[in-house]
Amino acid sequence: MLPSEINIDQVKEFVDQCGPGTQLYVGCDSERLIHQGRWYADYILAVVVHINGNRGCKIFGSLDREADYDQRSSRPRMRLMNEVYRVGNLYLQLTAAMPHRHIEVHLDINPDERHGSNCVIQQAIGYIRGTCNVIPFVKPQAFAASVAADRLKEIRSRWAA
Repeated sequence: MLPSEINIDQVKEFVDQCGPGTQLYVGCDSERLIHQGRWYADYILAVVVHINGNRGCKIFGSLDREADYDQRSSRPRMRLMNEVYRVGNLYLQLTAAMPHRHIEVHLDINPDERHGSNCVIQQAIGYIRGTCNVIPFVKPQAFAASVAADRLKEIRSRWAA
């Protein structure tokens, strides 16, 4: 089972054992579900540690469940912005612990207007730029959110079954 939060000290300890070319990527994915008649969202955070930029990776992850109050599941503004807030907070914690490491923010948001996640793209990018002082990556370049966190979500579902 995934922990409810990522242990920054464990990530730092692992990264310190790697070479100077090691890079980090942070992302979040969420899934809406109904439990006992109420809507909830499971938020899966991922930190992808790319060892020396060429030697594979290790993924740290966490899972948190919150009530979901989005009125329209096709335009999940609140849930998507909660992903953005979580990724921003994780980025700030990691940069405080490892100020000289390359860390990218990946958002599980599609810039294509045909997709529901597009409804928050400007707000999400602005929030990350304002709070983290970095330009985030969005789909299809946001693999830490759209692939790594999504994969952790699948693995968690298999464990729970």
